[in-house]
Amino acid sequence: MGKKKNKNVVFEHIEVIDAGAKGKAVARTEEGRVICRVIYFKNAVPGDVVDVNIFKKRRGFLEGEAIKFHSFSDRRVEPVCEHFGVCGGCKWQHMGYESQLYFKQKEVENNLRRLGHIELPEVTPILGSEKQYFYRNKMEFAFSNARWLTRKEIESGEDIDSRNALGFHIPGAWDKILDIKKCHLQAAPSNAIRLAVKHFANKNGFTFFNPREHSGLLRSLMLRIVSTGEIMIVIQFYEDDKEQREMLLDFLINEFPAITSLQYVVNQKANDTIYDQEVVCYHGRDHIFEEMEGLKFKINAKSFYQTNSDQAYELYKVARDFADLSGNELVYDLYTGTGTIAQFVAREAKKVIGVEAVPEAIEDAKANAQLNGIENVDFFVGDMKTVFNSDFIDSHGTPDVIITDPPRDGMHKDVVQQILNIAPEKVVYVSCNSATQARDLALMDEMYKVTRVQAVDMFPQTHHVENVVLLEKRQNLKG
Repeated sequence: MGKKKNKNVVFEHIEVIDAGAKGKAVARTEEGRVICRVIYFKNAVPGDVVDVNIFKKRRGFLEGEAIKFHSFSDRRVEPVCEHFGVCGGCKWQHMGYESQLYFKQKEVENNLRRLGHIELPEVTPILGSEKQYFYRNKMEFAFSNARWLTRKEIESGEDIDSRNALGFHIPGAWDKILDIKKCHLQAAPSNAIRLAVKHFANKNGFTFFNPREHSGLLRSLMLRIVSTGEIMIVIQFYEDDKEQREMLLDFLINEFPAITSLQYVVNQKANDTIYDQEVVCYHGRDHIFEEMEGLKFKINAKSFYQTNSDQAYELYKVARDFADLSGNELVYDLYTGTGTIAQFVAREAKKVIGVEAVPEAIEDAKANAQLNGIENVDFFVGDMKTVFNSDFIDSHGTPDVIITDPPRDGMHKDVVQQILNIAPEKVVYVSCNSATQARDLALMDEMYKVTRVQAVDMFPQTHHVENVVLLEKRQNLKG
C-alpha cells in the first residue's frame, strides 16, 4: 500500500527479498493491479519487513530508504563497528557472514546465467575468508578541517571545539570526512598509528586540509601492513613546511620503531593521487616486501598489490589450479599488474609472457622476477587492445594458455576477439566484476565452454566478490 508523505511515496510492509548490485537491498511492490516495480535501498537485509520512503524514480525501478522496521531478518547480526551506517566502507556488517557468502555466490551465478546466457557446470561453493575483519594490507585516510558531524552532534546544539578529522570520505560528499575512532579493516598497529598522528597534529596546532580552499598542511595518510609484518607509511602534505613535516615524521620514528618505510609527498594538485608525484623516502627503505609461497614481492608507495594478502594467495591458487600446467606450456598473463600471477605460475610453465598498460607496474614485475630468480618470464608495457596484436603473437609465440585478470570494466572487445583468433586450449578468466565477465564470456561462448567456476571472497563485510572461470575449447573445435 502506498501513501503520500512529504511529496514522496511510502510503501508499507515491504519484505526485502534479495541483496542486489552494489550491496543494496531489493524489494518489489505492486502499484495497482498490473505494475510491479523493483525498489533498491541500502539500509536493510533480506528478510526484513519494512516501510520504504521512495526518494528517486528511475526508468524501471525505484530508489529509497527503509524508514520503519516491522520485523527483522534472521540473517541480521549486530555490526561490530561504531561507524557502521555512516561510513560507506563495510555495508554488509549487519548481515551474517554465511549470508554474505550466499548472496555473493548468487550474484555471480545470476550474472553468468542471465547476463551472459552461459551454460554453467556444477558451481563449487564460494571460497570464504578465514579473516572476516582486519584483513586489508592497505588503507588510505584523509585529513580534513571540516569533520562530518553526526545527527546527534548537530541536534545537541553544543559548540564543536574542533572540526579536524582523519578518516574516510562520506559517500556522496567529496568535501566531508568521517573521523574514524576504530577501523576494523586493517590489523594493528593501524589504528594506533592513525590516532597517534591525529593526536600529535592537534597537539602541535598543525592544520588539516581544506578541500574547498585548498589549504592546510596535512592531506592524507596511507598505511601498508603486509603479512611479513613490514609497515609502510606515506604521508601526503599539501603545504611545504619542512619544520612541521619533520616534527611529525620524527615523532613517528620514535613512537613506532617497527616502521620499515616512512615516506612523504608534497602534493599541491587539485586531486590527491600520488602516481604523478615525487615520493620522498624519509626513513628506512622506499619499499616493503610481501611473501607468497617463498616468492618475494617488492611493494613501493605506488605499487598495486591485492589488498587482502591471505585471500590473494587463495585466488592465485585457484587460477593456477584451473590452468593445470604440465611444464611445457607457453602462458600469456594479460593485465599482469606487478606480475604476481605470472610469477606464481612460472614454476609450472615453460614460459610466461605478462602484458600491462602501467609502466611502473611492469618495472615492479621485472624487479620482482629478478629478486625471485625467475628467468622464464618476460614483461611488456602497452595498452592491451593495441599491443596484444598479431605482430606481438608472431614475435613471442602462440600461447597454449591465457590467464586474464582485467579491471572492473572487463576486456576490450578487440582483446576478446584476439583471444578468439589465437584460440588457446584454455583461458583462465579472473574477474572482480562478474557482470562484465559475463559479457565477455558471451562473446566467447561459441568457441569455449565454461568448465569450472570458483568465486572467492576477497572483501568480507562488503558486496564485492572475485570470480575465476575456466574456459576450454569445445570438443568439436579441438584438433
